[in-house]
Amino acid sequence: MSNKTVFPYMPNSVPEMKETLLKEIGIDSVEDIYKEIPEHLRFKEKMDIPAPILSEYELKKHVESILEKNISCSKYLSFLGAGTWQHYVPSVVDTIVSRDEFLTAYVGDLYGDHGKGQALFETSSMVGELVDMDVVSTPTYDWGNAIGISFRMAARMTGRKEILVAETMSPSRFAVAENYCRPDLTLKKIPFDPQSGLMDLHYLKQALSKDTAAVYIENPSYLGFVELQGKEIASLAHQFGAEMIVGVDPSSLGVLTPPGQYGADIVCGELQPFGNHMQWGGGLSGFIASKDEEKYVAEYPTLMFGITTTQKEGEYGFGDVFFERTSYAVREKGKDFVGTTTALYGIAAGVYLALLGPHGMRELGEGIMQRSTYLAKQLAKLPGVKAPVLQNAHFKELIVNFDDTGKTVAEINKSLLQYEIFGGKDLSEEFPQFGQSALFCVTEIHTQADIEKLAHALKDILEA
Repeated sequence: MSNKTVFPYMPNSVPEMKETLLKEIGIDSVEDIYKEIPEHLRFKEKMDIPAPILSEYELKKHVESILEKNISCSKYLSFLGAGTWQHYVPSVVDTIVSRDEFLTAYVGDLYGDHGKGQALFETSSMVGELVDMDVVSTPTYDWGNAIGISFRMAARMTGRKEILVAETMSPSRFAVAENYCRPDLTLKKIPFDPQSGLMDLHYLKQALSKDTAAVYIENPSYLGFVELQGKEIASLAHQFGAEMIVGVDPSSLGVLTPPGQYGADIVCGELQPFGNHMQWGGGLSGFIASKDEEKYVAEYPTLMFGITTTQKEGEYGFGDVFFERTSYAVREKGKDFVGTTTALYGIAAGVYLALLGPHGMRELGEGIMQRSTYLAKQLAKLPGVKAPVLQNAHFKELIVNFDDTGKTVAEINKSLLQYEIFGGKDLSEEFPQFGQSALFCVTEIHTQADIEKLAHALKDILEA
């Protein structure tokens, strides 16, 4: 392909424009940009890739043809959750976040701001009400990233290096947080009661020490149950001068007690349930919240937006709060670093929350818990199936065991595909103590007929 090729979907690919850009930075060729790379590290051959598609329309059709090979939740009925959940996204959310001023809402600064500051301020305010905290960050990459940041915040505040976490914590989020905390922080898992899933307070008491920076629980848990001992866990943590950190799926907070009311010092979680579509594991956006105390606010590496008066009487503006604590302001002297994150997803969450309001959040939570209860009852009727495994209150996910059916979860899920159903998340590797068990999820999008379709399909599969 000639170096004179103009790619209509790539900015500044016009040869004259490239020459102008090169001249502006004082070089003669693009190759000059890469001259620091040693010759022996350079790829000399021609890359084995197709020629570029210059027609934007043809390129669009080509990409769509590839994507259509995927079997998505728009085609199949899905009972998968485990960190990315299928919730209903009102069309008005998509309409608002697709406005140009929000699509270009780069989170790094307020230049060219056309409402981004206010939108994210409103999102933070509503999330703060849900979790019962006063200060809320701008969005992080995802829940796992928010956990890692929260752990480091607690470690800096306490000067300690050990974090105690519930063993029922999401394995993928644990991996992200552990990687984020290396090499100086240690994460230690606290066992749980195999009957209820609740954290074993006996082990927690033994593990707490003067080295403990924080205790972390997820509520609802990754395994779906509600941790009912939040107040006791917070009390034990505080007795040793440790911070209490709670990770939360905020879609539960229309019906469950907010973490701020049972002793949480820092709350983190995932905004994906609020107006963000599932995107092959994406669409994720985390948050961090805390008390409005300087010792907490000073440790946030993220931006935060506040409201203030302007020179014009009666007018208000939105801008960065305590900006000098961030790496944006102090660069290499920053306590922690955060790059471009998920501002657009945070704006979608704000639109969603404003639409639902307090009564809508309660209705959402009640509807989900009714569905999860109905799911458990329907599946428990099947021979050899135990549902739920954990004898506890559940929100939208629950463990279903198939040990007595003689079939593995992998076999069952493969058979369910013939019924155009995605089964539950296979837990046999992450939590082998539960045997052949799967984590099934229901949300407000599941109807009674959907749940009964799953039950009938499983019945046929198990009898075959």
